[in-house]
Amino acid sequence: MAGEFKHLVLVKFKEGVNVEEIMKGMEKLVSEVDLVKSLEWGKDVEGEEKLRQGFTHAFLMTFDKKEDYAAFAGHPNHLEFSATFSVAIEKIVLLDFPTVLVKAPK
Repeated sequence: MAGEFKHLVLVKFKEGVNVEEIMKGMEKLVSEVDLVKSLEWGKDVEGEEKLRQGFTHAFLMTFDKKEDYAAFAGHPNHLEFSATFSVAIEKIVLLDFPTVLVKAPK
């Protein structure tokens, strides 16, 4: 059986960006678009600077399949949010991948 499809975003926000406002927008987006199965995010608190390379926040969205992610990526609500999100970030890494489950959650 094919695994889920993940959209992983690592970012360093620009100085002075209100991350809470960005997160409100992201939470609104995923609540409005049913294609998103789940959203998890967090801020790095443990990473050494040389290993983190300036990135401070990680966002992980889960989709049932690649086609759902593709539909989400082109969704008008996502495009609108992306315009706001992109001006708030200094640098970004995006990885989109089908998962390979090695150990299932209990």
